[in-house]
Amino acid sequence: MKILRISLVIVLVVVAGRTFRASAQTVTETTLHSFAGYPTDGSDLVAGLAQGSDGNFYGAAPYGGIDDIGTVFRISPSGSYTDLYSFGSSGAESYAGLVQDSDGNFYGTTTLGGTTFGTVFRISPSGSYTKLHSFAGPPTDGANPYTGLVEGSDGNFYGTTRFGGTSANCSGGCGIVFRITPSGSETILHSFVDSPTDGSEPLGALVEGSDGNFYGTTEFGGTNFEGTVFQISPSGSETILHSFVGSPSDGREPYAGLVEGSDGNFYGTTRFGGTSANCFDGCGTVFRISPSGSETILHSFVGYPTDGATPLGGLVQGSDGNFYGTTVNGGTSTNFDPATGGYGYGTVFRISPSGSYASLYSFAGSPNDGINPEAGLIQGSDGNFYGTTSSGGTSTNSDPATDETGYGTVFKLDVGLGTISANCTISVNPTSAAFHAAGGFDIVSVTASNGCAWTATNNDSFITINAGSSGSGNGTVAYTVAANTSTNEQVGTMTIAGQTFTVTESGTTNSGGCTYTLSATSVSLPAKGGTKTVKVKAKGTSCSWTAVSNDDFITIIAGASSSGNGTVDFSVSGNTNTATRSGMITIAGQTFTVKQAAGGCKLTLSPKDGKFKATGGSATVKVKANLSDCTWTATTTNDFITITDGASGLGDDTISYTVAANTNTTAVTGSITIGGETFTVTQSGAK
Repeated sequence: MKILRISLVIVLVVVAGRTFRASAQTVTETTLHSFAGYPTDGSDLVAGLAQGSDGNFYGAAPYGGIDDIGTVFRISPSGSYTDLYSFGSSGAESYAGLVQDSDGNFYGTTTLGGTTFGTVFRISPSGSYTKLHSFAGPPTDGANPYTGLVEGSDGNFYGTTRFGGTSANCSGGCGIVFRITPSGSETILHSFVDSPTDGSEPLGALVEGSDGNFYGTTEFGGTNFEGTVFQISPSGSETILHSFVGSPSDGREPYAGLVEGSDGNFYGTTRFGGTSANCFDGCGTVFRISPSGSETILHSFVGYPTDGATPLGGLVQGSDGNFYGTTVNGGTSTNFDPATGGYGYGTVFRISPSGSYASLYSFAGSPNDGINPEAGLIQGSDGNFYGTTSSGGTSTNSDPATDETGYGTVFKLDVGLGTISANCTISVNPTSAAFHAAGGFDIVSVTASNGCAWTATNNDSFITINAGSSGSGNGTVAYTVAANTSTNEQVGTMTIAGQTFTVTESGTTNSGGCTYTLSATSVSLPAKGGTKTVKVKAKGTSCSWTAVSNDDFITIIAGASSSGNGTVDFSVSGNTNTATRSGMITIAGQTFTVKQAAGGCKLTLSPKDGKFKATGGSATVKVKANLSDCTWTATTTNDFITITDGASGLGDDTISYTVAANTNTTAVTGSITIGGETFTVTQSGAK
């Protein structure tokens, strides 16, 4: 997905050197790695980096590697570089960044590969790769994710695909929002429809707001079909907060996602629009939007040579409270692209929450610098910013169409902020917790000034971090404490934002000498799911315990907490996947495993066909699904058949349709495709 640079009509100015002073702030850029491309290295970086708990940075490249379809790499803050994995048949062309889970592994997406339409994958810091999900494409699944995942506070991952979904308004579908568990169980939350009331083709990552909802952008759709900002709940309830209208009063076509500022508002960029006439369709904007949808344009880019143009990446809030980002074009470089007539290799900029703006750095191009940063930045724990460029660097490869040289770079930008700890105030509440021998589940609140980044790690094996292993600004860390089978008290710790959180757990002889026995340790259910009960027998005095579901297809409906003997009632939803799945409930500190048979949706239609006279008419089709979770769509390619209601459904439902009058003397036959089942419509000819 190489992006065409936009034409700028400006006078040339030559600037030499790679150290700048902007607004009394010294900025120094260092190229840490120049990509060499196929077959030994990655190339064409369009995604940003993620800093792991080990302090190194991790990323993915869409090209390069053994088969020239992308790599996953690790790079240290000093530039020590390792290619961890080359994509193959299990995934290809990752345009997205990675996210590290509390299990220490990284999760990401590929745009292609799997069963054709892209994948979700997991990879360890050492390069051990697992494909978790292959997208099936429209109409039952998403297709071609161009962005990465975000870990929700529930421990699941949330993301978008650019295409796929149930809507026929876009060729190949208008995209989806999905949720996926760490084990690979996927749920479609929303299918975009590309209309004045909904967006289409999301390209930016989601962000979980402090209110528990997710926020994102779509490139197209909305009132003027110039893109949208949307809010979606973890259960899939979507609200369009803003429809972009374009130049000169607004931005258009946002490529990147949003970031929640420490003030509770969201900040983002659009690649086009704004007030400048120096670029076709405007040079792009930076905007602020409230959770209720009130938008403010903070900056309109003007392009070469005083400013950047065409921001494709998102923003990051630095430890000083300002936001930092990149533009793919503009800046002081005098390069000229004969294909577009554009100048500038791109910039790094700073902008305050109120809109005070400074262009900090202009990329100079090969061989000493990168070209065209398409991704946003990340602030490392050392206070410096790290990013990637899609071209440039020391490689001598050249693209004759654009006269660009190099496979791209990883760079570090020192803007003089110093280490994050020197500029951040971070507190955790509480600072310790005590548990009975049965263990349990709890949450720690993190309060961080200026959107400061932080991490959480467990230092003892009986403590497991379920969600919140990293964050920026305020957040929470959810963790589980396993049962203590020893008679001795045990003490463990977590390190949260550099601070020690202490966990004390009683031995079995304390707290009334409590021990717990479950009536079973596992259960197997059919694909249709159902409701089951587990009995808990407690031995001791005042023995309290909890039950927590660790997978989204398992819901505890009664007995989430109790004291003494009791029961836990839970329900398991229908398995719409064609593979078996398993999940877990932690009950009184013990593991209860739920296994479920392979499923898959099967629909039964009643009646099985429709017969009409030449005059036409209307009728209905009843759809009965074997699972209440089955999603399906109804479509027809015959112009004499019109679906008037029920074009999509969940579980059992009814479809209404009409058949137009047949003025020909010959009979006609058509069909409606309902969730893969064919409903035949025959109509007599006119007499």
